[in-house]
Amino acid sequence: MDLPQQVIELDDLTLRAFNGEADLPELFRVIEESLEHLRPWMPWVAEHSLGRTTDFLAGRAERWASGDEFTYAIVLDEAIVGACGLLRRDDTPDNAREIGYWLHPAATGRGVATRTARALVEQAFRLQGIGYVEVVHDPANVASGAVPARLGFTEHLRRPAERLAPAETGEVQIWRLTRRQAGTLTAAEAC
Repeated sequence: MDLPQQVIELDDLTLRAFNGEADLPELFRVIEESLEHLRPWMPWVAEHSLGRTTDFLAGRAERWASGDEFTYAIVLDEAIVGACGLLRRDDTPDNAREIGYWLHPAATGRGVATRTARALVEQAFRLQGIGYVEVVHDPANVASGAVPARLGFTEHLRRPAERLAPAETGEVQIWRLTRRQAGTLTAAEAC
């Protein structure tokens, strides 16, 4: 099985596979500082604790090796400013992957999420058999939806979803980018 790169260098931005316990103090601090920013959209924030962050980091290597989830620390100016991932949920078809991301509020509005998502798209299409990539978010989370829009994803569908975080509307917006669309975007960027 082909696996994505564990370290992706993007000028001043680096995406790197989490380093278990070594990343625990910094990741926990970044989450703590970001709680109010993340709380409206991220259900896991309600159960945030040192133990949960420890468990999250402990499972990364196994999930990476299985091909189910490739989770990266987003590092800007040598500091963790968020996390992102390329994942396959239980109901995700074998030929698809979903991209997720979150940032510390001080890292927003600087193109970090867009560059991160672009790099994850490239990694997804390096995997054998992947035909499309999706971004799923609550339609009220306008900032999260701006990222796939900037990258040429198309609005695929909306569907009902359980409200798990305070600002969620009970619906999700799914954006999709096919391998063919991604190839067209890459060719256009090269010109």
